[in-house]
Amino acid sequence: MRKTTRFPVSGANSLWHVYKTVPFWKVVKNFIVIQLARYAPFLSFKNWLYRTFLKMDIGEQTSFALMVMLDVMFPEKISVGKNTVIGYNTTILAHEYLIKEYRLGDVKIGSEVMIGANTTILPGVEIGDGAIISAATLVHKDVPAGAFVGGNPMRIIYTKEEMEKRWEEDPIFRKTPL
Repeated sequence: MRKTTRFPVSGANSLWHVYKTVPFWKVVKNFIVIQLARYAPFLSFKNWLYRTFLKMDIGEQTSFALMVMLDVMFPEKISVGKNTVIGYNTTILAHEYLIKEYRLGDVKIGSEVMIGANTTILPGVEIGDGAIISAATLVHKDVPAGAFVGGNPMRIIYTKEEMEKRWEEDPIFRKTPL
């Protein structure tokens, strides 16, 4: 199960109470920064924006592709390791506003992770170092380090051990030269 904290609401649905849970001007600032970064062609500039204005923990040489959409309400709950690639139009959420409650959860993405285009990552998940996530995957639970996952719902396609075996003969991924 995802690691989220649940907050009940009464009366109208939780999204109706949004500015009781997060300040309006924080959302405005975050929206502007995220939209600027979504179109920015310079990876180091995007990382600087995320670290400086959104207070995100972003590792060195991490690459956010064009149109990546970060959580507008709670981007500071997202952390990404070093040398990770986050594919085109991926959405990373740290909150869920539901009918009778809202949920918040940290999203921890490891180092050397590859996330395919059009993936959605839900709050409260951890993606281990070296994991590969296929395009258009709904990441609704933790991803083990080194695993290859994909689909909706997400499932493990290859474990870390199976991936290492597949890469033994690969000229790019093998650990020792032939």
